Amino acid sequence: MKKKLLSLFLGFFLISLMGIQAQILETVSWKFTTEKVSEDELNLVFTATIDKEWHMYSQNFPDGGPIRLGFNFKESSFYRRIGKVQEITKAQKEFDSIFEMDVEYFAGTAVLKQKIKLLTDKAFVISGDMEYQTCREGECVLFTPDFEFQINEGEVAAVTKTKAEEPERSKDKINAMKNPRKEYASLWSLFFIAFSFGLIALLTPCVFPMIPMTVSFFMHSSESRVKAIFNAVFYGLSIIGIYTIIGTIVAVTLGPSFANWLSTHWLPNVIFFLIFMVFAFAFFGMFEITMPGWLVNKSVEKEDKGGILGSFFMAFTLVLVSFSCTGPIVGSILVQSAGGEVLEPIVGMFGFSLAFALPFTLFAIFPSWLSNLPKSGGWLNSVKVVLGFLELALGLKFLSIADQTYHWGILDREVYLGIWIVIFTLLGFYLLGKLKFAHDSEIKFISVPRLLMAILSFSFVVYMVPGMFGAPLKSISGYLPPQTTQDFDISAIVRDQSGGFFAAGEVQGICEKPKYSDDLHLPHGLQGYFDYEQGLACARKQNKPIFIDFTGHGCVNCREMEANVWSDARVQKILKEDYIIIALYVDDKQKLPESDWITSTYDGKVKKTLGKKYADFQITRFGVNAQPYYVLLDNEGQILVDPRAYDLNVDAFVEFLESGKEEFAKRGSISQSRR
Repeated sequence: MKKKLLSLFLGFFLISLMGIQAQILETVSWKFTTEKVSEDELNLVFTATIDKEWHMYSQNFPDGGPIRLGFNFKESSFYRRIGKVQEITKAQKEFDSIFEMDVEYFAGTAVLKQKIKLLTDKAFVISGDMEYQTCREGECVLFTPDFEFQINEGEVAAVTKTKAEEPERSKDKINAMKNPRKEYASLWSLFFIAFSFGLIALLTPCVFPMIPMTVSFFMHSSESRVKAIFNAVFYGLSIIGIYTIIGTIVAVTLGPSFANWLSTHWLPNVIFFLIFMVFAFAFFGMFEITMPGWLVNKSVEKEDKGGILGSFFMAFTLVLVSFSCTGPIVGSILVQSAGGEVLEPIVGMFGFSLAFALPFTLFAIFPSWLSNLPKSGGWLNSVKVVLGFLELALGLKFLSIADQTYHWGILDREVYLGIWIVIFTLLGFYLLGKLKFAHDSEIKFISVPRLLMAILSFSFVVYMVPGMFGAPLKSISGYLPPQTTQDFDISAIVRDQSGGFFAAGEVQGICEKPKYSDDLHLPHGLQGYFDYEQGLACARKQNKPIFIDFTGHGCVNCREMEANVWSDARVQKILKEDYIIIALYVDDKQKLPESDWITSTYDGKVKKTLGKKYADFQITRFGVNAQPYYVLLDNEGQILVDPRAYDLNVDAFVEFLESGKEEFAKRGSISQSRR
């Protein structure tokens, strides 16, 4: 009983840990060392170790995008810098659709060097500070840490700082940061997607006819039913093992850095595009993709040995023979799962192979089920052709990535959509029997499943057509080129000519001209403040709750929230009518007058810019340093409901705003004496 209670307690404890939201994030560990170049020259070496899933932007891309890595050295008469900080690690380059520009970033590790000339033989310290931004899906963080190099007389030495040496007050917050939910969720999602692909692969003409053949082999080649079941189970495990080993090899030999190169460089993306096209044409019956005959024959010969060894080679033969149908699906899983996580290819292949092996094992254990299977025939080739259409459509994504990164201008948004519209229109006609391929059987009538799939295909086409005129098509926006590549966008034309979402000159929720409004603006024509105290005073005057938006100029996820969530008419209506909006930019470089400087209670530093002031405000007041971050306050500055971070669920965001209004109404307005 005690053990059960202990297990229950540990279970609740782990669940509670998984629910903790990221707080003070420390995403990069820095090591500062030196290396001797000559008698009077040194390299100051900055080595960054970047946490998994995060990336840090480099120095070398144009203004107007995310926050670049920057170094500020405290000048001294003891040394002179030679040139600027050099990036020894080559940064990765990709096109950022939010900022509409090429950006460069580091993932994993980064090494940078600053060459200096020594002007004294005495010991001294080289110090300064850095500024850099790190991002992952859903959040970005701006950092401004110090660095320090101890140059000793007659020798080379350095002071090293890592996350482990940070002040004790940060450790609890860093430990509380760990949030495995996202990683677990993504792996489970990949597993179920791969499992679904495995079930689809069973319906291909290379695999489906082999189910009764394989089960019959085990039932007639074994001395007893028990042995047949044992061999069949081992056969299924062998299939899982073969595919999972493939995933493991991909994970171990290629790894995260290679996966990043795969996802951003034009060459692999063009190759993936061509591979998808080849497999699509093979599915259409243009040619057959098969494994070398000698390899298949060798495997078949080993089957005759029977027993466990025979079961393994039976499984290996199935993998080889079915390659022409499963190859594109397996390749798709490996390509889609190669996002940087070592476990993803392994989990993907395990999910696929589990679904693939399951029916062979189950039908061997329960052979009577075979009588309920539909007979193989022309419908299997139809499955293959439908997969060919899908390969054709999905393969365009890889060409689109290369096109956006290198600005070839091949696949603008309307061109991409036009091709998809044609593909899914042809798919609908094929399902209705109006198109026939080389290996198709004659269709005497349309079955209900084919009719339903045809309806879905044509409905999808109808859904996509408004996208040709600028409709956002949010449900498939991740597969499409950015809307900025659209040549003809009616919504943008109307918005530009009408002066925005709200009528020109209309000011809502404003008591006086906001500070910094000459340089800072809110999206979608919304009005608000960029100074907390000014916004708080207006909230008290109008007796409204406050919506605080912790944001940044270089925050990709902030722009994504504004484009996908703030653009919703319900969200805009609530923000416009019911809240005082205060947007606090944590990366703004505007210098504050000395009277507005603050000394941080968190790190003891004086904050002299608008961005540093409100970055410190976010940390000290709310214990969070990631953006975007949304907080609802009453007009006394007290939190109304739990704050919210990056989440593209519009309904949940509306509920968040409505719950803040309800809580504000419960608390009542501030007393007249406090106004």
